[in-house]
Amino acid sequence: MVRVLHVVTYMGRGGLETMLMNYYRNIDRSKVQFDFLCHRDFEADYDDEILALGGRIYRLPNLNPFSKTYLNALDSFFSEHKEYKIVHSHIDCMSAIPLKYAKKYGVPVTIAHSHNSNQPKDKNYPLKLIYKRNIHKYADYLFACSKNSGIWMFGNKFTDDIYVMNNAIDTKQYVYNEQIAKSVREKYNLGNNFVVGHVGRFNAQKNHNYLIDIFNELLKIEPSAKLVLVGDGDLKKNIKKKIYDLNISDSVVFTGIVPNVNEIAQCFDVFCFPSLFEGLSVAMVEMQATGVKSVISNTISKECIITDNVEMLPIDANPKIWADKLITFKGTYSKKNMLDSVEKANFDIEKNAMWLQEFYLNEYNKH
Repeated sequence: MVRVLHVVTYMGRGGLETMLMNYYRNIDRSKVQFDFLCHRDFEADYDDEILALGGRIYRLPNLNPFSKTYLNALDSFFSEHKEYKIVHSHIDCMSAIPLKYAKKYGVPVTIAHSHNSNQPKDKNYPLKLIYKRNIHKYADYLFACSKNSGIWMFGNKFTDDIYVMNNAIDTKQYVYNEQIAKSVREKYNLGNNFVVGHVGRFNAQKNHNYLIDIFNELLKIEPSAKLVLVGDGDLKKNIKKKIYDLNISDSVVFTGIVPNVNEIAQCFDVFCFPSLFEGLSVAMVEMQATGVKSVISNTISKECIITDNVEMLPIDANPKIWADKLITFKGTYSKKNMLDSVEKANFDIEKNAMWLQEFYLNEYNKH
């Protein structure tokens, strides 16, 4: 059996982590096992499932390239765990750091994986740009969730050296089911109201502030509309305060982190996704699989559009323009089974998991 070490921040229910778990569940675990090197000391959402599937979880301090404590812990880990022939890093720009130590201790196959087409322009942004230039020194293979994310992380153009690993899903779980949609609406007291949905972490990238401005404009057109926000994150408290200050709290539902996005999405009349940037959003694939119409920002790669259910709007447009577009989907379409379209676009997990499995096995057998 091949054991592959995946380097992550932590295994919560984010898009990257959900994608990894989709592959993990569908790979032949008698041939390939996943282990996880995490940079947090707390237990995350997927930890129990990882252990149940036979995976191992190791923990390091928070990543800090200037911390001797962190670098010593990283050095000790790879000096003690020489059983790994494949290390697959998912921490974007900072992947050069763990892969450097993996190479120091003789790991023959190292993979850097880009999951985004940009990074937040925060105080750490210049540092991330410096470290991403070093990835080529320590990564034997370059993976990306889309061409755009590959170009941003690894170079000015997309080349054959970059492997696109699709953010695939179990498409059958997302086929629209009227009974599920009804039960979800009952659970969250949505009735027959027009429901706008969003799935994503509460962070700057997902642009919740703008989303709330859009929804506030929508309420002026459709006062009974509801906004369902799936996820959690550092900015959730700020967004709740904004909603309270706008006096629209009764119109917004926070589900928190849920294990059944495939069911929650059934109740959406339209999906609104004004992200500042994305690699290739798992949520976008999921929404299209349910047959729901989506309105997304023009800063998101067109690679995520795999059905005809998606429309783009400018990220800097007046929120009312977005609201006017959203309301056009009220009662104007029926959700269709999009299984064939998603599978033809190569986003079904079964085929993609077999591709990744063969990649790992071939590389392992070379060494």
